[in-house]
Amino acid sequence: QVQLVESGGGLVQPGGSLRLSCSASGSIFNFHVMGWYRQAPGKERELVATITFARSTNYYADSVKGRFTISRDNAKKTMYLQMNSLKPEDTAVYYCHVRDWLNDDYWGQGTQVTVSS
Repeated sequence: QVQLVESGGGLVQPGGSLRLSCSASGSIFNFHVMGWYRQAPGKERELVATITFARSTNYYADSVKGRFTISRDNAKKTMYLQMNSLKPEDTAVYYCHVRDWLNDDYWGQGTQVTVSS
C-alpha cells in the first residue's frame, strides 16, 4: 500500500521561497505520474505541476510557470516542489498526488502554505 507524506509548508513573506517534499512509502515501481495540487479556502482543488516517473516530463499551471519547479528523486522515493517568488495568491493547502499505471490515485494529507506579510 502506497502512502504519501508531505512536509515543508509554512508561513513565508511575499517574494520568499519554500520547498515542499512528498515522501512515498511502499512500492513505487508502478508510479506513472506524480504531481502537486493545491486548494485555497472556498476554491476547488487545482493542479499545480506534474512530473512523469520515468522520463521526468514536466507540466506547470500557467499561474506558477517560471516560479515553481517540480522534481523527484526515485532512489529516495521523494518528490519536491521548489516554490520561489511566492505570492499571497499561492496560499493554499498543497497536496501530493500519484497515479499509477493501473490508474489508482494516491493522495497525501496536505501541507499548509501561507504567503503573508
